[in-house]
Amino acid sequence: MNAALQALDLRVDLGGQEVLHGVNLTLPAGRWTSIVGPNGAGKSTLLKALSGLLPAQGQVHWFGQPMAGIARRERGQQLSWLGQGEGASDDLRVSDVVMLGRLPFQDWLSAPSALDQQMVESALKATQAWDWRERTLGQLSGGERQRVLLARALAVNAPIMLMDEPLANLDPPHQVDWLEQVHCLLAQGTTVVSVLHEIGMALHADDVVVMQAGRVVHHGACADEATQRAIEAVFDQRIRIVSVDGQSVALPRV
Repeated sequence: MNAALQALDLRVDLGGQEVLHGVNLTLPAGRWTSIVGPNGAGKSTLLKALSGLLPAQGQVHWFGQPMAGIARRERGQQLSWLGQGEGASDDLRVSDVVMLGRLPFQDWLSAPSALDQQMVESALKATQAWDWRERTLGQLSGGERQRVLLARALAVNAPIMLMDEPLANLDPPHQVDWLEQVHCLLAQGTTVVSVLHEIGMALHADDVVVMQAGRVVHHGACADEATQRAIEAVFDQRIRIVSVDGQSVALPRV
């Protein structure tokens, strides 16, 4: 398969300490890869390094091209980002927040195009946030804000989408809605990479990257027994992965 993202000897220092240790990783295009591991494993750091949001040593390639050689505007068109705990001004209208996702496609000081408006409307409806479009972020709950920020990411309509803890503050029904939206993205050929603490939800992905102490210790298909045993191992065997109605789920090991 074609590689959407590739890391070559990727290293990240934070506060003078190396927290990502020579990661080599290839993520195929058009598939959903979840990144899992215990707290402090380096999951979010890896995602930020792959996106170019964090300085790193080594190389990152997007679709075979060195990321360092891609212009900032083109980066904004190729990759969409939903970060952990991202904020925005409480005074901004929901529709304006989502329109921020279209900035890489607009000329300086130009008005949004009909396509921009269409993409914003589609994203708001996909996240069931259309009815709030005239409200401000300050009027929304934590879960509602998260759905608006997801809509902003969707409005970019980029071939790669990276999401760090996208299920934060979402109740179970809206987590299912998120899962359905991911499947829609995959159907249109988008490459999705997500960091998830919810192991059961992560096991719905095509592939899983298992991390521990700043290293990738396993990368494989969710359905593979080796992948599931690797997940159990990094959580010190405190969870067990079993099949329920044909779907792998994670249960606490008592």
